[in-house]
Amino acid sequence: MRFLSRRLVMPNDLNFAGSLFGGRILEWIDEEAYIFAACQLDHKSLVTKHIGAIAFETSAYQGDVVEFGLEVKAVGVTSITVTCVVRNKQTKQTICVADDIVFVHIDPETRTPQPHGKTKPQLDATPIVAP
Repeated sequence: MRFLSRRLVMPNDLNFAGSLFGGRILEWIDEEAYIFAACQLDHKSLVTKHIGAIAFETSAYQGDVVEFGLEVKAVGVTSITVTCVVRNKQTKQTICVADDIVFVHIDPETRTPQPHGKTKPQLDATPIVAP
């Protein structure tokens, strides 16, 4: 799993207890997973179909830098399934794991599922280039 993206926890990201709001981290996960899936498939017409198990393991606080690790779990004809791990950049402690995030490639005009033309072996063989 490669950790390629980071975010700084800001005051507006906190809940009433002073830790990172769960809804905010889920928003970030959906966005980061979409970017990763769209780059893997080289298509931007993707929609989130499903997010499976989500496990919150530790908290993050204002000023923490969190990083997102993503990997392809499975590839279907019209879909891609990814896993996302969010961890504290400094301590490497896992904050949250979101498993089975499924995106479906759709036709931008008809909004119906369309084959994306990629396979898992193809994606596994493609190197991820860090910025």
